[in-house]
Amino acid sequence: MRDPRLRTLAENLLKTSTAVREGDLVGIRGGIAAKPLILELIDLAYELGASPHAELVDEDVRRAVMQGAGRPYMDFLHDLTKHKYEAYDVFIAIDATHNDFATSDVPDATKQTLARTMQPLSKIVQGKRWCILKYPTPAQAQKAQMSSEAFYDYVIDVSSVDYSRMRKALEPLKSRMESADQVRITAEGTDLTFSIKDIPVVPCAGENNIPDGEIFTAPVKDSVNGTIRFNTPSPYQGRVYRDVALTFKDGRIIEASHAGEKSLIEGVLDTDEGARYVGEFALGVNPRIREPMGDILFDEKIQGSLHFTPGMAYDDAWNGNTSAVHWDLVQIQREAYGGGAIYFDGELIRKDGRFVPEDLQGLNPENLE
Repeated sequence: MRDPRLRTLAENLLKTSTAVREGDLVGIRGGIAAKPLILELIDLAYELGASPHAELVDEDVRRAVMQGAGRPYMDFLHDLTKHKYEAYDVFIAIDATHNDFATSDVPDATKQTLARTMQPLSKIVQGKRWCILKYPTPAQAQKAQMSSEAFYDYVIDVSSVDYSRMRKALEPLKSRMESADQVRITAEGTDLTFSIKDIPVVPCAGENNIPDGEIFTAPVKDSVNGTIRFNTPSPYQGRVYRDVALTFKDGRIIEASHAGEKSLIEGVLDTDEGARYVGEFALGVNPRIREPMGDILFDEKIQGSLHFTPGMAYDDAWNGNTSAVHWDLVQIQREAYGGGAIYFDGELIRKDGRFVPEDLQGLNPENLE
């Protein structure tokens, strides 16, 4: 028996997030656990006069293929994926991970080479109508320390925030960021400055991510100076990094540390030269996402958080940085996490996770519910 809430979610994805039209070719890619939602999307796509193309992904099969992958296979995968991406009018990716560490024993060199090979294709997707969705699985419920049933309900809840209200509340913050030059971030272990002058600002309220709730731009590439420490766990390429701290000089990461073997984080940052520069600066505002669970699609939206991202910049907030890496690292600034402050051109914008200026009060959690 189908969950009627999945029909509502499918309508949000196809009618609101990606505005599917008659004649569209709709690419749908997701883990096997997401099959109930994928079936809803297929049915609705046909009702809208579109043509759905669906792919189910099995992580164990993907790992087995990656174990022995060489250059010929990577080139084939690139060309095949490029053909599909170029053909799609709409692309929906559904993350239904059953094991974050499924590829942990794939050689790092293989993962990094594959990332470099596939990275240019992301720009094709960004030129389409697209959305990424997180679908609840028992593995994710375990990370969140919740029962599978409670986590399923939680994901549906945080994915159903009033995004129209959020979109309106983000408008004054967008205006402030567009007119700002210097940003300063302070918190425990953090004193960081950079410029966002003339970099586009993008509010995100249900268009490309579900769940959603952030606003992002990018620092001027060579403007970042100081140190920032992140207080949430960060999974990346099959490993979890904790207590990551980065020190910058003229935009470049000159020192990096985490609670683990130093060579691991250096390996990520040495993927290419762009991995040592930052491609995104964002603030999280989803009022129903409060605690980290080690899943970036949720954690980057945490109310009272920010994320700062070594690697590739997005085309719609382009600062010139290109990389195979895009690693969102999250700092929560609410009092329970040690507090913190964000300043635009010397004006206090957010203190301990709460917006201070009158025109930004609509973004505080009680006003987004």
